[in-house]
Amino acid sequence: MEVTLEEMLNRGASQVSVDTITRAAGMAKGNFYRYFSDKRELVDALIHPVAVEVRRAFRRAAVRLAYAKGESELQTAYSLLAAELISVALKNLDIVRFYLQEHRSPATPETIGLHELSQQLDEGAIRISEVALERRLLSVADVRVTALAMVGAAEHLALAYLSGRVPLDPIPSAAIVVQMVLSGIRGNK
Repeated sequence: MEVTLEEMLNRGASQVSVDTITRAAGMAKGNFYRYFSDKRELVDALIHPVAVEVRRAFRRAAVRLAYAKGESELQTAYSLLAAELISVALKNLDIVRFYLQEHRSPATPETIGLHELSQQLDEGAIRISEVALERRLLSVADVRVTALAMVGAAEHLALAYLSGRVPLDPIPSAAIVVQMVLSGIRGNK
């Protein structure tokens, strides 16, 4: 799987054939089909562990926010979410970089799972903002705007870090994003 991921990182998921994957891995093509019916199943298998952890982190954040009683607990819930997401990313750097490189490009049969995960991330961010709004911890006209801005900022920073374009320390960078977002979405509270 590491060879496949490396090939897809370098060339893009749609540009890597099953022949290329099996040749790079030094195995027979039939061996590929023993485990996967197509490249989509392979890509889904690559991102599955990360997707599970990301979904869990958003669910935990929603629960924390459902019981939050003030600004400090709001800050804590968002900070813990950021810390959990960073932890997942740091344990899966190449998979996260692959996701970030591919999920905004046009969907292809092999990247449908990446696009579905992207949608789930957007929906998770919107949901936690809705929970915070329901608890009157936020005051904003449309939580979708701020939630999607947060996702976009986090993804942009992560890709800049993972691609080596900008040397960033992930932990302080996440804290800055959380502070910026919370400062912006608290509104007139």
